[in-house]
This record gives sequence, C-alpha cells and structure tokens, in this order.
Amino acid sequence: MQEEQQSQHEVTGRVKWFDPTKGFGFIVADESGGDILLHANVLRNFGQSSVADNARITVMVQQTARGAQAIEVVEILPPEDEGAPPIQDLGEADAEVIAGLPLEPARVKWFDKTKGFGFANVYSRPEDVFIHIEVLRRSGFADLQPGEAVCLRVMDGKRGRMAAQVVSWDAALRVQK
Repeated sequence: MQEEQQSQHEVTGRVKWFDPTKGFGFIVADESGGDILLHANVLRNFGQSSVADNARITVMVQQTARGAQAIEVVEILPPEDEGAPPIQDLGEADAEVIAGLPLEPARVKWFDKTKGFGFANVYSRPEDVFIHIEVLRRSGFADLQPGEAVCLRVMDGKRGRMAAQVVSWDAALRVQK
C-alpha cells in the first residue's frame, strides 16, 4: 500500500480528447508530453460527466502495467478562448461580470451536442435556462447528461434566461466553502 501511494504524483496538462460514450479519454502531460488515461469514473468522482478538449487539467497519476492513469482529478480549467468571438446573447458581459453572478443549482433537462444547445431547470424557478454549447465549452465541459446536477451563473438574454457559465455541482460546493 505504501509503495502504491509513493508512485502517485500530481501532473498538469491538457485534455487531448474525452469521449463520454466510450467512457475514457487522454490527457497530454505538460512536462513529459506523454499520454495519461482519464477514465469516466475518475471524472465523475470530480463531479463532471465530460470535459472539453484542450481544457487544462491537474490530476493525481499512478503508473500501471498499461501506462500512466489518472486516479483523481484535482482541478479543471476551461480551454483558453483567445480570439474566440463573443457569444452574442451574452452581450458585452466579461469574465469579471459573469464571475460576480450567483451560482444557481440546476438539473439538466436535456442537451444535444449536435444541435449545440440544451436546457436546464434551476431549482425553485419555473422557467428553463438555455445552455449554448460555446458557454458549455468555455466552462470546461464537452457535453451534459439529462438529470445531471450542475450550478449555473445565469443572465437575462434576448430570448430569456441563459447560462453564462456552467459549473459542476461538486466544484460549486468546493467554491462555496
């Protein structure tokens, strides 16, 4: 057991790809450039069902007979969106304004990656909240599952309430502490 713990170490890198349907993906480590397996269960233990390609990620890694494998997610940061056009419905809201919005607990009603949008229900509110795929990507997610618990920072858009940021339920709990 002690030998197993000694072989664990923290690694930072970027998500090469993650496929929630297959249940795994790979991280490219910053230092070694080597691939690290990221299993869906490890990601779910962090509170997310998916992660966006090129998201920054810090994980605890263990060497196995099959190679490096993530055993715990420490942190996920959304992909850098340098040069990405602003999302029209969010208007001129910058990151500071969005970060100042309250986190509202919600459940995903449905999300269709192919269509590029979906909806969530915020607890104790009757109206749906629109979630655009670009907001999801900029929040560090690749997809959402029906019934998934998340927290949203919500703004009033041209067509009603829309998510300006999506945060995993577990990550929101860590932020609130």
